[in-house]
Order: sequence, then structure tokens, then C-alpha cells
Amino acid sequence: MDASIIVTYRCPMHCQMCNIWDNPSDMAAEFKPGDLEKMPEVSVINITGGEPLVREDLADIVEIAMNRAKRVCVSTSGYYPEKIFALSQKFPRLGFRVSIEGLSLKNDELRGRSGGFDRGLRTLLGLRQMGRKDVGFGITVSNHNSGDMLWLYELSKQLRMEFATAAFHNSFYFHKDDNVITNTEEVIGNFKLLIERLLKENRPKSWFRAFFNLGLINYIRGNRRILPCEAGSENFFIDPFGRILPCNGMEEKYWFESFGNIREINSFEEIWQGPRAEQIRKKVATCPKNCWMIGSVSPVMHKYFRYPLGWVVVSKFWSLLGKCVDIHKIPIYKVGQNSRQGAGVKSA
Repeated sequence: MDASIIVTYRCPMHCQMCNIWDNPSDMAAEFKPGDLEKMPEVSVINITGGEPLVREDLADIVEIAMNRAKRVCVSTSGYYPEKIFALSQKFPRLGFRVSIEGLSLKNDELRGRSGGFDRGLRTLLGLRQMGRKDVGFGITVSNHNSGDMLWLYELSKQLRMEFATAAFHNSFYFHKDDNVITNTEEVIGNFKLLIERLLKENRPKSWFRAFFNLGLINYIRGNRRILPCEAGSENFFIDPFGRILPCNGMEEKYWFESFGNIREINSFEEIWQGPRAEQIRKKVATCPKNCWMIGSVSPVMHKYFRYPLGWVVVSKFWSLLGKCVDIHKIPIYKVGQNSRQGAGVKSA
């Protein structure tokens, strides 16, 4: 399993695609680091927010997470470089992903803070100077920044850093229900260019990232997921109040459930295998949304590896021949998922 720990809903940024900053959590109500001692061992833990670095006890949280997972990564705005450097000094194996929404002016416009791009870049360069290898940045693509996505990708190659992508989503987590990409052809065209550039790289990891970005094109069109959602089985989230959630894409107008609260249990297994868990997984199986976010996609890409692999092998072959990716024939892999999953989302 993979896990994500949402340590806070407090954030210094004022992002246009996310209203967490306008709905901050009460610091006194947030879970204590010791509550995480009940977590099971997992493959990967992503520590996120809000902005994780606003928690003064983040080092205690990281220490527990490092004992629970093979890999731990902090997702951050990069707004607090010195705090990040100090955390990295204490935990050299800790990974970092910095959110950057475009080049300098576009990033600061979309994230609502002047100087945000400079701080993010300073964070990335400082971590690389420290010799850290698990470092990268990513973009959430909206109506305004898909062109900048391609320049950020080129920057990531020059800096030899990881580059991740996401797209507009709505959820309880973001307090948004109007994140809709309207200039679909422009955005899809830029994702197509990104996929073709990724396939030309010599790294297999980039080829599978191309597959993930193909899924984003499919999502933007409003189609069912390429691979099923198995949130709450292959991954889970813990929110700032200790609630254990199947994912961060739920919306109350569809459904919202938690397995229970980590502060109120004796062991994780008692709720992970309990009757409420079974009910939640049935709701996931028939969830009307078609989300394509890395937290729920990465686990199923690993579980159903032969499907992404098949696409990668064929697409890499065509790339070597100088052929373009066919984005009009995106496969939907049937692995026994419920036919109702994603049925409430109409095609664009």
C-alpha cells in the first residue's frame, strides 16, 4: 500500500485552483505525531497539506513515517527554503516535491504570492547542492498554464530533477467545485507534446510518466479511467484531524466516508478489515467520478503493471520510428471493475 498524510490544511499560498488557504484547520485540532504510531508499514508515504512546513513538529512526523515506509516524500510549495534545508539535513533520505504552477510570473499569479517561484527554485537548487537525489517539482495544469508546463519540463531535464503533472480536480480537499478545463484542445495538445518528449527520453520511468499523462488527457475528456480506482484498498489518506480516508477526491455531493479516526483505534487492522471498510470499498467501486490523481493511479499502475507496460512498449517503438502518439485511441483496460465506476461523468 501507499499512504498520504495530510498534516495540515494551513497554507501561506492563495492558489486559484485550491481554497485550502481559506479553510485552514485549527492547529489545536490537528493530530499529534504519536498518533501515527498506529500506522501499518507501507511502501511509500507522501507528507502533504496545506503546507507541511507550517507544522513545528513536522520532524517528529517525518521520523515516524521513515520507520513505516521504504520511501517518504514531502510535498511543499517551497515557500520556506531554510526550514526545508534543516529538515533535509536531519533526514538525508527524505524526498521533496515542490509545486510550481508555471514560469515566474504565471506561478506567482496562480499561487497568489509574489516571490513564490523564486523561493521554490531556491529550494530545489539548495537541495541539489546538498546532494539530495529524491528532488523534483510538479505542476497542476489548468486553463492558464499548459504552455508553461512544457518549459518547466525542459527545466527539469536541465536540472536533472523529477517532473510530475496533475490537472484540475474538484474535491472536499480543495474546497472547489468549479475547476473545469475549458480550453481542452490547447491543454490536450500540450499534454500530447509532453508525452512525445517523455517517450524520447532514455529513462523507462519517463515512459511510464507518459502513460500517466495519457490518462490525464483521457480525464480531461471526461472519459472513464484507463485503469480502475482502488482507493481504500491500495492506498489511504490520513487527514489533519486523524480521519483515515480512501482518497482525497471525494465530494459530498457524491459521497464522503472515513474508515475511522486513527486517534480512536487500538490498531489499524481493526478498521482496515472492519465492516465499515467493506462498505467504503463498495462505494469506491461504484464512485461516479473519473479522477486521475497520482495518489490513486500509481498503486494500480503497479498492480496491473502489464497494461501500462504494453502501452509503453508499443509507444516507445513508434517513437523510435518518429511516429506521433495516437491520443484518439486511448485504451480503457477492463480488469473486473464495476461498470458503474465513473458512470456519472459525461464525456466532453
